[in-house]
Amino acid sequence: MESDNTPVLHMRTVWISDLHLGTPGCQAEALLDFLRDVECETLYLVGDIIDGWQLRRSWYWPQAHNDVVQKLLRKARKGTRVIFVPGNHDEFARKYVEHSFGGVEVMDEAIHTTADGKRLWITHGDLFDGVIQCAKWLAYVGDVAYETTLKVNRHFNRFRAKLGMPYWSLSKYLKLKVKRAVSFISDFEEAVAREARKRGVDGVVCGHIHHAEIRDIDGVLYCNDGDWVESLTALVEHHDGRLEILDFSERLLLQPMRQGSTRPVALPEPQAAAMLVD
Repeated sequence: MESDNTPVLHMRTVWISDLHLGTPGCQAEALLDFLRDVECETLYLVGDIIDGWQLRRSWYWPQAHNDVVQKLLRKARKGTRVIFVPGNHDEFARKYVEHSFGGVEVMDEAIHTTADGKRLWITHGDLFDGVIQCAKWLAYVGDVAYETTLKVNRHFNRFRAKLGMPYWSLSKYLKLKVKRAVSFISDFEEAVAREARKRGVDGVVCGHIHHAEIRDIDGVLYCNDGDWVESLTALVEHHDGRLEILDFSERLLLQPMRQGSTRPVALPEPQAAAMLVD
């Protein structure tokens, strides 16, 4: 593992979302490893960083979650511009838009211009989720069911680990296999891209649905940075403006997802992470 002073990835911009700090499902240790390994000029926190819904039901805040917050604040102190765009699970922070806390700027939304001139609209995405907007009580029920699935998945993966088998996400599998879930993801992506087109930007970066992807939707560049509960992914911008999704689920073996692809390309050796440095 690299120390705090020796990042192996030097990026212009990084986007992460859906950390869900305050829940047992948050992969805080893996997130800390990623934050130690990456250095960037601007870091966007694209919503659901702290899970206020879960914390209201039951307090859960281990040291690793506190370490993540401290690491983010340390990055802000050391010169990284850190921008926090709240989501539905941390909607309490929307009261503090246009304020700064410990160097972290809180914004309702943002516009980012890449090194090659693309204008990207940054939003969490919950405003385009019909369940959140029209039946919030149903979203809370779904959140409890999701936490239950993750709890079952943790026990299942402990058993797999004893057998030497890799991590496997039950909830991710269900979302990609259930026809209505797949339809919801597609509808969400198209709705967000449609709004980006209305705003006259080149693309959009969002989170919310825990499904990392980069693709063109009718001329709009749609980017979703995924999550740090199941996918362990981040969207990054290289210094020439190229965008990639980094998959950290293999634990320190970084895998780039090329623009226009939805499948990660494995790097065969751990030191191959250095290949991503511009």
